[in-house]
Amino acid sequence: ESYHLGLAYVPEERRIVPGLSVHENLWLGLLASRAKIPEDEAIALIKNAVEKQFAQKGREIVEMNWSAIDAAVDAIKPVPVPEEPVGGADATMVVPEDVDDWVRDVVEPVLRLKGDTVPVSKMSINGAVPVGTKRLERRGKRGSIPVKWMQKSELIKDLDVQFDTPYFEYPGSCQGCGEVPYVYMVTQLFGDRMIIANATGCSSIYGGTFPTTPYAADENGRGPTWANSLFEDNAEYGFGMRLAVDSNRAQLRMNVETLLEQGTEPGLAKALRWSLDHWSETGTKAQENAASIRSSLEGAANAAKGEAKQVVAKIRELQDYFVDKSIWCFGGDGWAYDIGYGGLDHIMAQDRNVNVLVLDTEVYSNTGGQASKSTPRGAIAKFAASGKKLGKKNLGLMMTTYGNTFVASVNMGANREQALQAVIEAERYNGPSIIIAYSPCIAHGYDLKFAPQQSKAAASSGYWPIYRYNPELRAMGKNPFVWESEEQTTDFKEYTQAEIRYRALELAKPQEALRLHELAIEDNKRRFDDLKNLERET
Repeated sequence: ESYHLGLAYVPEERRIVPGLSVHENLWLGLLASRAKIPEDEAIALIKNAVEKQFAQKGREIVEMNWSAIDAAVDAIKPVPVPEEPVGGADATMVVPEDVDDWVRDVVEPVLRLKGDTVPVSKMSINGAVPVGTKRLERRGKRGSIPVKWMQKSELIKDLDVQFDTPYFEYPGSCQGCGEVPYVYMVTQLFGDRMIIANATGCSSIYGGTFPTTPYAADENGRGPTWANSLFEDNAEYGFGMRLAVDSNRAQLRMNVETLLEQGTEPGLAKALRWSLDHWSETGTKAQENAASIRSSLEGAANAAKGEAKQVVAKIRELQDYFVDKSIWCFGGDGWAYDIGYGGLDHIMAQDRNVNVLVLDTEVYSNTGGQASKSTPRGAIAKFAASGKKLGKKNLGLMMTTYGNTFVASVNMGANREQALQAVIEAERYNGPSIIIAYSPCIAHGYDLKFAPQQSKAAASSGYWPIYRYNPELRAMGKNPFVWESEEQTTDFKEYTQAEIRYRALELAKPQEALRLHELAIEDNKRRFDDLKNLERET
Protein backbone atom coordinates (compact mmCIF):
# COMPACT_ATOMS: atom_id res chain seq x y z
CA GLU A 1 0.00 0.00 0.00
CA SER A 2 1.14 3.55 -0.75
CA TYR A 3 -0.13 6.78 0.73
CA HIS A 4 0.44 10.46 0.08
CA LEU A 5 0.38 13.07 2.80
CA GLY A 6 0.79 16.62 1.53
CA LEU A 7 0.78 19.94 3.35
CA ALA A 8 -1.93 21.17 1.02
CA TYR A 9 -4.34 18.71 2.61
CA VAL A 10 -3.77 20.15 6.10
CA PRO A 11 -5.83 23.25 7.03
CA GLU A 12 -3.56 26.28 7.25
CA GLU A 13 -4.50 27.07 10.85
CA ARG A 14 -3.33 23.59 11.89
CA ARG A 15 0.00 23.50 10.04
CA ILE A 16 2.32 25.34 12.42
CA VAL A 17 2.39 24.74 16.15
CA PRO A 18 5.04 25.45 18.78
CA GLY A 19 7.08 22.36 19.48
CA LEU A 20 6.61 19.90 16.65
CA SER A 21 7.35 21.00 13.09
CA VAL A 22 4.93 20.45 10.24
CA HIS A 23 7.02 17.61 8.88
CA GLU A 24 7.22 15.86 12.25
CA ASN A 25 3.47 16.07 12.66
CA LEU A 26 2.80 14.81 9.17
CA TRP A 27 5.08 11.82 9.49
CA LEU A 28 3.88 11.00 12.98
CA GLY A 29 0.35 11.03 11.67
CA LEU A 30 1.34 8.80 8.79
CA LEU A 31 3.09 6.30 11.00
CA ALA A 32 0.28 6.31 13.50
CA SER A 33 -2.42 5.63 10.96
CA ARG A 34 -0.57 2.95 9.06
CA ALA A 35 1.44 1.22 11.79
CA LYS A 36 1.11 -2.47 12.49
CA ILE A 37 -0.57 -1.72 15.81
CA PRO A 38 -4.18 -0.49 15.89
CA GLU A 39 -4.50 3.07 14.65
CA ASP A 40 -6.27 4.43 17.73
CA GLU A 41 -3.66 2.88 20.00
CA ALA A 42 -0.78 4.30 17.95
CA ILE A 43 -2.24 7.80 17.96
CA ALA A 44 -2.86 7.61 21.70
CA LEU A 45 0.77 6.63 22.32
CA ILE A 46 2.04 9.55 20.24
CA LYS A 47 -0.29 12.01 21.93
CA ASN A 48 0.84 10.79 25.34
CA ALA A 49 4.46 11.38 24.30
CA VAL A 50 3.57 14.88 23.11
CA GLU A 51 1.79 15.65 26.38
CA LYS A 52 4.81 14.51 28.37
CA GLN A 53 7.16 16.62 26.26
CA PHE A 54 5.15 19.85 26.28
CA ALA A 55 3.12 19.72 29.50
CA GLN A 56 5.27 22.42 31.08
CA LYS A 57 4.52 24.77 28.20
CA GLY A 58 0.81 24.70 28.96
CA ARG A 59 -2.32 22.82 27.96
CA GLU A 60 -2.86 25.09 24.98
CA ILE A 61 0.39 24.00 23.35
CA VAL A 62 -0.30 20.32 24.02
CA GLU A 63 -3.74 20.56 22.42
CA MET A 64 -2.36 22.46 19.41
CA ASN A 65 0.09 19.61 18.81
CA TRP A 66 -2.70 17.05 19.20
CA SER A 67 -4.79 18.93 16.69
CA ALA A 68 -1.90 18.98 14.21
CA ILE A 69 -1.45 15.21 14.57
CA ASP A 70 -5.16 14.64 13.94
CA ALA A 71 -5.04 16.92 10.91
CA ALA A 72 -2.11 14.97 9.52
CA VAL A 73 -3.92 11.65 9.97
CA ASP A 74 -7.03 13.04 8.29
CA ALA A 75 -4.96 14.30 5.35
CA ILE A 76 -3.55 10.91 4.33
CA LYS A 77 -4.57 10.02 0.78
CA PRO A 78 -4.15 6.52 -0.71
CA VAL A 79 -2.12 6.33 -3.92
CA PRO A 80 -3.03 3.42 -6.19
CA VAL A 81 -0.02 1.59 -7.60
CA PRO A 82 -0.59 0.12 -11.09
CA GLU A 83 0.47 -3.45 -11.66
CA GLU A 84 2.27 -2.52 -14.90
CA PRO A 85 4.61 0.44 -15.59
CA VAL A 86 2.74 3.37 -17.12
CA GLY A 87 5.68 5.66 -17.93
CA GLY A 88 6.67 8.85 -16.18
CA ALA A 89 6.15 12.57 -16.42
CA ASP A 90 8.71 14.85 -18.00
CA ALA A 91 10.97 16.59 -15.50
CA THR A 92 10.00 20.21 -14.94
CA MET A 93 12.53 22.99 -14.51
CA VAL A 94 12.80 24.35 -10.99
CA VAL A 95 14.41 27.55 -12.30
CA PRO A 96 13.51 29.74 -15.31
CA GLU A 97 14.75 28.57 -18.71
CA ASP A 98 16.71 31.73 -19.60
CA VAL A 99 19.47 31.29 -17.01
CA ASP A 100 23.26 31.24 -17.18
CA ASP A 101 25.56 28.23 -16.91
CA TRP A 102 26.05 28.63 -13.15
CA VAL A 103 22.35 28.38 -12.46
CA ARG A 104 21.81 25.55 -14.94
CA ASP A 105 24.84 23.49 -13.88
CA VAL A 106 24.85 24.14 -10.12
CA VAL A 107 21.74 25.82 -8.76
CA GLU A 108 19.18 23.76 -10.66
CA PRO A 109 20.47 20.31 -9.66
CA VAL A 110 21.00 21.37 -6.04
CA LEU A 111 17.44 22.69 -5.79
CA ARG A 112 16.32 19.37 -7.25
CA LEU A 113 18.22 17.64 -4.40
CA LYS A 114 20.76 16.26 -6.88
CA GLY A 115 23.73 18.26 -5.64
CA ASP A 116 25.92 15.18 -5.45
CA THR A 117 25.84 15.01 -9.25
CA VAL A 118 27.51 18.44 -9.64
CA PRO A 119 31.19 18.00 -10.60
CA VAL A 120 33.84 20.02 -8.80
CA SER A 121 34.79 21.60 -12.12
CA LYS A 122 31.45 23.45 -12.14
CA MET A 123 32.00 25.04 -8.75
CA SER A 124 33.36 28.54 -8.18
CA ILE A 125 37.15 28.57 -7.88
CA ASN A 126 37.27 31.26 -5.18
CA GLY A 127 34.02 30.37 -3.40
CA ALA A 128 32.16 33.44 -4.68
CA VAL A 129 28.65 32.91 -6.03
CA PRO A 130 26.33 35.26 -7.97
CA VAL A 131 23.84 37.41 -6.09
CA GLY A 132 20.12 37.72 -6.74
CA THR A 133 19.66 33.95 -6.99
CA LYS A 134 17.03 33.45 -4.29
CA ARG A 135 14.43 34.78 -6.71
CA LEU A 136 15.11 31.78 -8.95
CA GLU A 137 13.08 29.79 -6.45
CA ARG A 138 10.21 32.21 -7.27
CA ARG A 139 10.36 31.80 -11.06
CA GLY A 140 12.85 34.65 -11.29
CA LYS A 141 10.46 37.31 -10.02
CA ARG A 142 12.14 40.19 -8.25
CA GLY A 143 11.19 40.59 -4.61
CA SER A 144 9.35 43.43 -2.92
CA ILE A 145 10.73 46.14 -0.61
CA PRO A 146 8.95 45.92 2.77
CA VAL A 147 10.64 49.09 4.01
CA LYS A 148 9.28 51.45 1.36
CA TRP A 149 7.76 53.44 4.19
CA MET A 150 11.23 55.00 4.54
CA GLN A 151 10.56 56.94 1.33
CA LYS A 152 8.22 59.23 3.23
CA SER A 153 10.62 59.87 6.09
CA GLU A 154 12.33 63.23 6.39
CA LEU A 155 15.38 61.38 7.70
CA ILE A 156 16.46 60.15 4.26
CA LYS A 157 15.92 63.35 2.27
CA ASP A 158 19.70 63.93 2.15
CA LEU A 159 20.49 60.33 1.24
CA ASP A 160 20.62 58.84 -2.23
CA VAL A 161 18.39 55.82 -1.66
CA GLN A 162 16.65 53.95 -4.46
CA PHE A 163 13.43 52.04 -3.91
CA ASP A 164 13.06 50.50 -7.36
CA THR A 165 14.91 47.26 -6.71
CA PRO A 166 15.54 45.40 -3.43
CA TYR A 167 19.02 44.52 -2.19
CA PHE A 168 17.55 41.74 -0.04
CA GLU A 169 14.68 39.50 -1.10
CA TYR A 170 12.95 36.22 -0.18
CA PRO A 171 15.02 35.40 2.93
CA GLY A 172 14.41 31.84 4.06
CA SER A 173 13.69 32.88 7.63
CA CYS A 174 10.86 31.79 9.90
CA GLN A 175 7.58 33.48 9.09
CA GLY A 176 7.35 36.64 11.17
CA CYS A 177 11.08 36.67 12.01
CA GLY A 178 11.95 39.86 13.86
CA GLU A 179 15.48 40.03 12.45
CA VAL A 180 14.81 40.49 8.75
CA PRO A 181 13.12 43.94 8.94
CA TYR A 182 16.43 45.38 10.15
CA VAL A 183 18.34 43.66 7.35
CA TYR A 184 15.85 45.01 4.81
CA MET A 185 16.34 48.51 6.24
CA VAL A 186 20.13 48.56 6.34
CA THR A 187 20.62 46.96 2.92
CA GLN A 188 18.12 49.26 1.20
CA LEU A 189 19.88 52.30 2.65
CA PHE A 190 23.49 51.34 1.90
CA GLY A 191 23.35 48.18 -0.21
CA ASP A 192 24.98 49.66 -3.30
CA ARG A 193 28.32 49.82 -1.46
CA MET A 194 27.99 47.42 1.48
CA ILE A 195 30.40 44.71 2.58
CA ILE A 196 28.85 42.41 5.20
CA ALA A 197 30.60 40.02 7.57
CA ASN A 198 27.89 37.72 8.90
CA ALA A 199 28.39 35.63 12.03
CA THR A 200 27.09 32.08 11.86
CA GLY A 201 23.51 31.92 13.09
CA CYS A 202 19.99 32.47 11.79
CA SER A 203 21.05 35.49 9.74
CA SER A 204 23.75 33.48 8.00
CA ILE A 205 21.35 30.62 7.25
CA TYR A 206 18.61 32.69 5.66
CA GLY A 207 21.28 35.02 4.27
CA GLY A 208 23.42 32.57 2.35
CA THR A 209 22.44 28.91 2.29
CA PHE A 210 24.10 27.42 -0.78
CA PRO A 211 23.45 27.65 -3.68
CA THR A 212 21.18 30.72 -3.55
CA THR A 213 21.35 34.03 -1.69
CA PRO A 214 18.70 36.68 -0.95
CA TYR A 215 21.22 39.49 -1.41
CA ALA A 216 20.75 41.15 -4.79
CA ALA A 217 22.12 43.86 -7.07
CA ASP A 218 20.39 46.90 -8.57
CA GLU A 219 20.04 47.84 -12.22
CA ASN A 220 23.62 49.19 -12.20
CA GLY A 221 25.01 45.88 -10.95
CA ARG A 222 25.76 47.24 -7.48
CA GLY A 223 24.70 45.45 -4.33
CA PRO A 224 25.91 44.07 -1.00
CA THR A 225 29.00 41.86 -0.87
CA TRP A 226 28.30 39.21 1.75
CA ALA A 227 30.47 36.64 3.49
CA ASN A 228 29.92 34.29 6.40
CA SER A 229 32.29 33.74 9.29
CA LEU A 230 32.27 31.81 12.54
CA PHE A 231 30.74 32.79 15.86
CA GLU A 232 34.09 33.48 17.46
CA ASP A 233 35.76 35.73 14.91
CA ASN A 234 33.10 37.59 12.93
CA ALA A 235 33.92 40.97 14.45
CA GLU A 236 37.58 40.52 13.57
CA TYR A 237 36.52 39.35 10.12
CA GLY A 238 34.60 42.56 9.48
CA PHE A 239 37.38 44.62 11.05
CA GLY A 240 39.83 43.06 8.60
CA MET A 241 37.57 44.12 5.75
CA ARG A 242 37.70 47.68 7.06
CA LEU A 243 41.48 47.62 7.28
CA ALA A 244 41.72 46.22 3.74
CA VAL A 245 39.40 48.88 2.32
CA ASP A 246 41.28 51.65 4.12
CA SER A 247 44.60 50.34 2.84
CA ASN A 248 43.35 50.07 -0.73
CA ARG A 249 41.89 53.57 -0.63
CA ALA A 250 45.15 54.96 0.72
CA GLN A 251 47.07 53.32 -2.13
CA LEU A 252 44.51 54.56 -4.63
CA ARG A 253 44.73 58.14 -3.40
CA MET A 254 48.54 58.08 -3.48
CA ASN A 255 48.57 56.85 -7.09
CA VAL A 256 45.91 59.35 -8.16
CA GLU A 257 48.02 62.19 -6.74
CA THR A 258 51.08 60.80 -8.55
CA LEU A 259 49.24 60.58 -11.87
CA LEU A 260 47.97 64.15 -11.55
CA GLU A 261 51.53 65.32 -10.94
CA GLN A 262 52.73 63.44 -14.01
CA GLY A 263 49.84 64.59 -16.14
CA THR A 264 47.05 62.77 -17.95
CA GLU A 265 44.07 63.37 -20.26
CA PRO A 266 42.18 66.57 -19.21
CA GLY A 267 38.76 64.94 -18.71
CA LEU A 268 40.23 62.20 -16.54
CA ALA A 269 42.31 64.69 -14.58
CA LYS A 270 39.22 66.75 -13.79
CA ALA A 271 37.34 63.70 -12.51
CA LEU A 272 40.33 62.58 -10.44
CA ARG A 273 40.67 66.01 -8.83
CA TRP A 274 36.96 66.02 -7.98
CA SER A 275 37.37 62.64 -6.35
CA LEU A 276 40.28 63.86 -4.19
CA ASP A 277 38.34 66.98 -3.19
CA HIS A 278 35.28 64.88 -2.23
CA TRP A 279 37.06 61.79 -0.93
CA SER A 280 34.53 61.00 1.79
CA GLU A 281 31.40 61.50 -0.32
CA THR A 282 29.39 58.39 -1.16
CA GLY A 283 26.26 59.68 -2.89
CA THR A 284 25.06 59.63 -6.48
CA LYS A 285 27.53 62.31 -7.64
CA ALA A 286 30.45 60.34 -6.21
CA GLN A 287 29.19 57.13 -7.86
CA GLU A 288 28.77 58.89 -11.21
CA ASN A 289 32.22 60.45 -10.98
CA ALA A 290 33.74 57.05 -10.17
CA ALA A 291 31.97 55.55 -13.19
CA SER A 292 33.36 58.35 -15.38
CA ILE A 293 36.89 57.63 -14.14
CA ARG A 294 36.53 53.91 -14.80
CA SER A 295 35.38 54.52 -18.36
CA SER A 296 38.42 56.73 -19.03
CA LEU A 297 41.12 54.55 -17.50
CA GLU A 298 41.51 52.14 -20.40
CA GLY A 299 42.30 54.97 -22.80
CA ALA A 300 44.63 56.53 -20.26
CA ALA A 301 46.44 53.21 -19.87
CA ASN A 302 46.97 52.93 -23.64
CA ALA A 303 48.29 56.48 -23.85
CA ALA A 304 50.51 56.35 -20.76
CA LYS A 305 54.24 55.79 -21.02
CA GLY A 306 57.03 54.89 -18.65
CA GLU A 307 56.25 55.15 -14.95
CA ALA A 308 52.80 56.62 -15.66
CA LYS A 309 51.76 53.33 -17.23
CA GLN A 310 52.38 51.50 -13.95
CA VAL A 311 50.54 54.20 -12.02
CA VAL A 312 47.47 53.96 -14.25
CA ALA A 313 47.57 50.17 -14.00
CA LYS A 314 47.48 50.44 -10.20
CA ILE A 315 44.58 52.88 -10.33
CA ARG A 316 42.68 50.48 -12.59
CA GLU A 317 43.37 47.68 -10.11
CA LEU A 318 41.87 49.77 -7.28
CA GLN A 319 39.14 51.56 -9.25
CA ASP A 320 36.32 50.07 -7.18
CA TYR A 321 37.52 52.05 -4.16
CA PHE A 322 36.89 55.61 -5.38
CA VAL A 323 33.72 55.45 -3.31
CA ASP A 324 34.20 54.23 0.26
CA LYS A 325 32.58 50.98 1.35
CA SER A 326 30.06 50.65 4.15
CA ILE A 327 31.38 47.85 6.37
CA TRP A 328 28.88 45.94 8.52
CA CYS A 329 29.06 43.01 10.91
CA PHE A 330 25.75 41.13 11.28
CA GLY A 331 25.03 38.58 13.98
CA GLY A 332 22.82 37.51 16.84
CA ASP A 333 23.16 37.81 20.58
CA GLY A 334 24.90 34.42 20.87
CA TRP A 335 27.70 35.97 18.86
CA ALA A 336 27.70 39.52 20.22
CA TYR A 337 27.02 38.87 23.90
CA ASP A 338 28.79 35.52 24.25
CA ILE A 339 31.07 33.63 21.91
CA GLY A 340 32.23 36.56 19.81
CA TYR A 341 32.15 39.19 22.54
CA GLY A 342 35.93 39.43 22.88
CA GLY A 343 36.32 40.35 19.22
CA LEU A 344 33.35 42.70 19.31
CA ASP A 345 34.76 44.51 22.31
CA HIS A 346 38.12 44.80 20.54
CA ILE A 347 36.80 46.45 17.39
CA MET A 348 34.56 48.80 19.37
CA ALA A 349 37.68 49.94 21.25
CA GLN A 350 39.40 50.91 17.98
CA ASP A 351 38.98 54.08 15.97
CA ARG A 352 37.90 52.48 12.68
CA ASN A 353 34.66 52.92 10.80
CA VAL A 354 32.96 49.55 11.37
CA ASN A 355 29.21 49.17 11.89
CA VAL A 356 27.75 46.32 13.95
CA LEU A 357 24.12 45.18 13.84
CA VAL A 358 23.17 42.87 16.71
CA LEU A 359 19.94 41.01 15.91
CA ASP A 360 19.00 40.36 19.52
CA THR A 361 16.57 37.44 19.93
CA GLU A 362 17.81 36.90 23.49
CA VAL A 363 18.57 33.23 22.81
CA TYR A 364 20.70 31.04 20.53
CA SER A 365 17.86 30.73 18.03
CA ASN A 366 19.57 28.82 15.23
CA THR A 367 21.14 26.11 17.40
CA GLY A 368 18.01 25.18 19.29
CA GLY A 369 17.22 27.84 21.86
CA GLN A 370 20.09 27.83 24.33
CA ALA A 371 20.36 30.66 26.85
CA SER A 372 22.78 33.49 26.12
CA LYS A 373 23.93 36.41 28.28
CA SER A 374 21.18 38.34 26.56
CA THR A 375 18.47 35.99 27.84
CA PRO A 376 16.41 37.85 30.48
CA ARG A 377 15.99 36.67 34.04
CA GLY A 378 13.09 34.27 34.50
CA ALA A 379 12.89 33.12 30.88
CA ILE A 380 13.20 29.42 30.13
CA ALA A 381 15.75 28.27 27.56
CA LYS A 382 18.05 25.32 27.09
CA PHE A 383 20.64 25.33 29.89
CA ALA A 384 18.14 27.45 31.84
CA ALA A 385 15.29 24.96 32.17
CA SER A 386 14.29 26.32 35.57
CA GLY A 387 14.47 29.92 34.40
CA LYS A 388 17.48 32.16 33.81
CA LYS A 389 18.82 33.09 37.24
CA LEU A 390 20.72 36.25 36.32
CA GLY A 391 19.74 39.36 34.41
CA LYS A 392 20.48 40.38 30.84
CA LYS A 393 23.90 41.86 30.07
CA ASN A 394 23.69 45.62 29.46
CA LEU A 395 25.79 45.51 26.29
CA GLY A 396 24.91 49.00 25.11
CA LEU A 397 25.94 50.65 28.39
CA MET A 398 29.23 48.75 28.33
CA MET A 399 30.04 50.03 24.85
CA THR A 400 29.34 53.67 25.82
CA THR A 401 32.20 53.56 28.31
CA TYR A 402 34.74 53.88 25.49
CA GLY A 403 33.40 57.32 24.70
CA ASN A 404 34.21 57.10 20.99
CA THR A 405 31.65 54.42 20.06
CA PHE A 406 28.23 55.17 18.57
CA VAL A 407 25.67 53.03 20.42
CA ALA A 408 21.96 52.61 19.83
CA SER A 409 19.23 50.38 21.22
CA VAL A 410 16.32 50.11 18.80
CA ASN A 411 12.94 48.42 18.56
CA MET A 412 11.42 48.71 15.11
CA GLY A 413 8.04 47.44 16.26
CA ALA A 414 7.83 50.20 18.86
CA ASN A 415 9.53 53.11 17.10
CA ARG A 416 10.66 52.53 13.53
CA GLU A 417 11.58 56.18 12.92
CA GLN A 418 14.04 56.04 15.82
CA ALA A 419 15.48 52.80 14.42
CA LEU A 420 15.91 54.46 11.02
CA GLN A 421 17.59 57.51 12.56
CA ALA A 422 19.95 55.29 14.56
CA VAL A 423 20.97 53.29 11.49
CA ILE A 424 21.61 56.44 9.43
CA GLU A 425 23.63 58.12 12.19
CA ALA A 426 25.62 54.95 12.90
CA GLU A 427 26.64 54.58 9.26
CA ARG A 428 27.45 58.27 8.94
CA TYR A 429 29.58 58.26 12.08
CA ASN A 430 33.27 57.96 11.21
CA GLY A 431 34.15 55.45 13.88
CA PRO A 432 32.90 52.22 15.48
CA SER A 433 29.15 51.85 15.89
CA ILE A 434 26.86 49.21 17.35
CA ILE A 435 23.07 48.90 17.00
CA ILE A 436 21.30 46.48 19.33
CA ALA A 437 17.98 45.52 17.72
CA TYR A 438 15.03 43.97 19.54
CA SER A 439 14.12 40.94 17.40
CA PRO A 440 11.02 38.82 18.15
CA CYS A 441 11.65 35.10 17.64
CA ILE A 442 9.62 31.88 17.59
CA ALA A 443 11.77 30.80 20.54
CA HIS A 444 9.86 33.35 22.64
CA GLY A 445 6.82 31.13 22.37
CA TYR A 446 3.99 33.07 20.75
CA ASP A 447 2.46 33.50 17.31
CA LEU A 448 4.67 36.05 15.57
CA LYS A 449 1.71 37.66 13.86
CA PHE A 450 1.45 39.42 17.24
CA ALA A 451 5.09 40.55 17.14
CA PRO A 452 4.22 44.24 16.54
CA GLN A 453 2.04 44.32 19.66
CA GLN A 454 4.61 42.43 21.72
CA SER A 455 7.40 44.73 20.50
CA LYS A 456 5.39 47.73 21.67
CA ALA A 457 4.79 46.01 25.01
CA ALA A 458 8.53 45.38 25.40
CA ALA A 459 9.05 49.13 25.26
CA SER A 460 5.97 50.32 27.16
CA SER A 461 6.49 47.82 30.01
CA GLY A 462 9.88 49.27 30.87
CA TYR A 463 11.77 46.23 29.58
CA TRP A 464 13.50 47.27 26.31
CA PRO A 465 15.28 50.65 26.37
CA ILE A 466 15.34 52.89 23.30
CA TYR A 467 18.19 55.39 22.98
CA ARG A 468 21.12 56.70 20.95
CA TYR A 469 24.62 57.56 22.12
CA ASN A 470 26.35 59.70 19.48
CA PRO A 471 29.87 60.94 20.36
CA GLU A 472 29.62 63.62 17.63
CA LEU A 473 27.13 65.52 19.82
CA ARG A 474 29.82 66.05 22.43
CA ALA A 475 31.87 68.07 19.93
CA MET A 476 28.82 70.33 19.51
CA GLY A 477 28.66 70.94 23.25
CA LYS A 478 25.70 68.59 23.63
CA ASN A 479 25.14 65.47 25.68
CA PRO A 480 25.94 62.46 23.45
CA PHE A 481 23.20 60.40 25.10
CA VAL A 482 19.65 60.75 23.75
CA TRP A 483 17.02 58.86 25.78
CA GLU A 484 14.02 57.97 23.60
CA SER A 485 12.12 55.42 25.68
CA GLU A 486 8.53 56.22 26.57
CA GLU A 487 7.26 56.25 30.11
CA GLN A 488 6.07 52.89 31.37
CA THR A 489 2.38 52.41 30.61
CA THR A 490 2.16 48.59 30.53
CA ASP A 491 2.59 46.21 33.43
CA PHE A 492 5.67 44.02 32.97
CA LYS A 493 3.51 41.00 33.82
CA GLU A 494 1.35 41.73 30.79
CA TYR A 495 4.45 41.55 28.59
CA THR A 496 5.78 38.30 30.07
CA GLN A 497 2.39 36.57 30.12
CA ALA A 498 2.23 36.73 26.33
CA GLU A 499 5.32 34.53 25.95
CA ILE A 500 5.67 30.82 26.72
CA ARG A 501 9.32 31.27 27.70
CA TYR A 502 8.03 33.01 30.84
CA ARG A 503 4.69 31.25 31.34
CA ALA A 504 6.21 27.77 31.24
CA LEU A 505 8.12 28.43 34.46
CA GLU A 506 4.91 29.55 36.19
CA LEU A 507 3.34 26.20 35.36
CA ALA A 508 6.33 24.14 36.44
CA LYS A 509 7.60 26.15 39.42
CA PRO A 510 5.19 28.95 40.32
CA GLN A 511 7.08 30.13 43.42
CA GLU A 512 10.40 30.31 41.58
CA ALA A 513 8.70 32.06 38.68
CA LEU A 514 7.33 34.70 41.06
CA ARG A 515 10.72 35.16 42.71
CA LEU A 516 12.51 35.61 39.37
CA HIS A 517 9.76 37.89 38.06
CA GLU A 518 10.24 40.28 40.97
CA LEU A 519 13.99 40.25 40.41
CA ALA A 520 13.46 40.85 36.69
CA ILE A 521 11.46 43.98 37.50
CA GLU A 522 14.44 45.18 39.55
CA ASP A 523 16.72 44.32 36.59
CA ASN A 524 14.59 46.48 34.30
CA LYS A 525 14.66 49.43 36.68
CA ARG A 526 18.40 49.17 37.22
CA ARG A 527 19.07 48.87 33.48
CA PHE A 528 16.98 51.95 32.74
CA ASP A 529 18.45 53.94 35.64
CA ASP A 530 22.03 53.08 34.70
CA LEU A 531 21.41 54.26 31.16
CA LYS A 532 19.49 57.39 32.14
CA ASN A 533 22.43 58.38 34.35
CA LEU A 534 24.22 59.12 31.08
CA GLU A 535 21.85 62.05 30.61
CA ARG A 536 23.83 63.82 33.32
CA GLU A 537 27.01 63.77 31.19
CA THR A 538 28.07 67.24 30.10
